Amino acid sequence: MSSIEIVDNTVSQLSLLLSEKKLSSFEITQAFIDQTNRVDDRVHAFLHLDEKNFLKQAEESDERRKNGKTKGKLDGIPIALKDVISVEGQPLTAASKILENYISPYDATVTRKLKDAGVIIGGRLNLDEFAMGSSTENSAFGPTHNPWNLDCVPGGSSGGSSAAVAAREVPISLGSDTGGSIRQPASLCGVVGMKPTYGMVSRFGLAAFASSLDQIGPFGKTVKDVSLLLEIISGHDPLDSTSFPREVPAYGSLIEDKLEPSVIGLPKEFFGEGMDQEVRDSVDKVIDFYREQGHKIIEVSLPTTELSIPVYYMIATAEASSNLARYDGIRYTSRSKYSENAIDVYAKSRGEGFGEEVKRRCILGAYGLSSGYYDAFYLRAQKTRTLIREDFNRVFDEVDTILTPTSPTPAFKFGEKSDDPISMYLSDIYTISTNLAGLPAISVPCGFTKNRLPIGMQLIGKAFHESELLSIAHAYDREHNFGCESPQLV
Repeated sequence: MSSIEIVDNTVSQLSLLLSEKKLSSFEITQAFIDQTNRVDDRVHAFLHLDEKNFLKQAEESDERRKNGKTKGKLDGIPIALKDVISVEGQPLTAASKILENYISPYDATVTRKLKDAGVIIGGRLNLDEFAMGSSTENSAFGPTHNPWNLDCVPGGSSGGSSAAVAAREVPISLGSDTGGSIRQPASLCGVVGMKPTYGMVSRFGLAAFASSLDQIGPFGKTVKDVSLLLEIISGHDPLDSTSFPREVPAYGSLIEDKLEPSVIGLPKEFFGEGMDQEVRDSVDKVIDFYREQGHKIIEVSLPTTELSIPVYYMIATAEASSNLARYDGIRYTSRSKYSENAIDVYAKSRGEGFGEEVKRRCILGAYGLSSGYYDAFYLRAQKTRTLIREDFNRVFDEVDTILTPTSPTPAFKFGEKSDDPISMYLSDIYTISTNLAGLPAISVPCGFTKNRLPIGMQLIGKAFHESELLSIAHAYDREHNFGCESPQLV
């Protein structure tokens, strides 16, 4: 089997090939390294790739398998992580100049779980600086390009994680989602991306953006692949005080169970103005599919949806201004060479180290938390967040799942929205409210535009009901497999 043929396989297929001894982990890993070397000069999904260590882990996996000590279904499968997730001995830059020379001294909890499962960890993936953006244009080390059209953005902030899977540079990856940063790039790159329930996956070792919103989640070609990866990284962690003590189901096998007819809600606020017609047409076909499969489709209302953008950008920026205060030029961050005193160290190091979007959000957040404005902005935003959560609770009394588009448009051209922050922020209009409510949501590819740009649909589930959400997503995905189509990158 050639390297091109190897990288087109799903994780499930690769796992079977390993178990049947038709391929070794070394051969699989080498194939993905070869693919990265072929295409990443154009895609720029990776910020760091240690090929020698990557292959060393693969050899160790092969040795385990030879001795009958395989650690699980994904033992020997390669993965790469968004560069905000700690891996001991590897760089962690958050795509920011201020962390350009930082090497992580410890593993994130998800990293440790991957290692315990034998997954081969081999690189750091590009993103919008500190996960602040919707296009991966804000990376201090250059943008990532969409494999389906190199003139277009891959989405963000986990643009490197989605583009790497779409370009067949890795079969699976991890990203983080604060307001849509997994689902939106998954939609724009034509892969599956999932944000679990807040508290389902430990945030220990994740460089924080907005702590009450951040959640680590998986990318893959199929819902099945994402299910297998989610099963590994989920579970309670005493190192994360927001981690929820809950048993982790066997997602990878449960999604194969017979799916009973369910009630799917279509929120009318998500199907109004601003949606591209080709996106609407593709999502309408998804609705028709579920209706034909015996599911009941009803219209529902989430009236606070229009408030989600201002609420999110108040809460997220406030938490970012607090979290990013630690990057002060004193400890592990880069320090300005032009500092003459302590105040200079803080001001100049942060001024030189942070990009424009990070500065903008820190300033907005500090303003909203300042004396005299806290009640008017931050406190009011938190109260409205409760109303948004109550809207979802009310709707979930009527339905099992909510279906929406993931993004109002397909991938857009570089520079098209970078000079208009509000327009960029609206790219996440369909994803932000689920972060505010802490709910699980998944983006599944559901078609292409006439110009062959991917389109994704979003399914939103009840808190901690990942099994049901993945099952209904899998029912569509296994019949269509849009995520298994490859962009024309040689």
